[in-house]
Amino acid sequence: MKIATFNINNVVGRLDNLIDWLAQEEPDVVCLQELKAEQGAFPAQPLEQMGYHAAWSGERTWNGVAILARGVEPVVTRTRLPGDTGDRQARYIEAAVGGVLIASLYLPNGNPAPGPKFDYKLDWFERFIDHAADLMASGAPVVLAGDYNVIPTDADIYPKHSYAGNALLRPESRAAFQRLLSQG
Repeated sequence: MKIATFNINNVVGRLDNLIDWLAQEEPDVVCLQELKAEQGAFPAQPLEQMGYHAAWSGERTWNGVAILARGVEPVVTRTRLPGDTGDRQARYIEAAVGGVLIASLYLPNGNPAPGPKFDYKLDWFERFIDHAADLMASGAPVVLAGDYNVIPTDADIYPKHSYAGNALLRPESRAAFQRLLSQG
């Protein structure tokens, strides 16, 4: 199974790019982030014409996530990250595709840090780590794909570019990402 992740940064505005890429690469499953499209505005029909069925959680502004599956309907198991019933941001969707549980996630950016957006990022990350642990414990094959908004190490960033104070490389973000990886 060929699985890809793609921060599309506006699925409607970049639909032609997505269609061209799908035709060239022919992935079996695609996780999209940053749809920037309300639920009813997702362009499902042109994707279906290419043989891709979609499940998505849309939001008008920055967020939104989707899972595309070639030739099969994704069976949605979750459209929100558990642990905070008041969180309405469209940042997580989970579906079964071909015997694999696939999640598309768009972890909060967290800037400016420190501040409320950074606190939300860390809270979201902790909920995600907890949920990932539950998924690991289930024994099911799982793929957690998406935009993690973390620069894990200094080797993962262009050395001449300054991100001083950026939430993507703050020690708290890096430590949370490492805790996630340490779960397996």
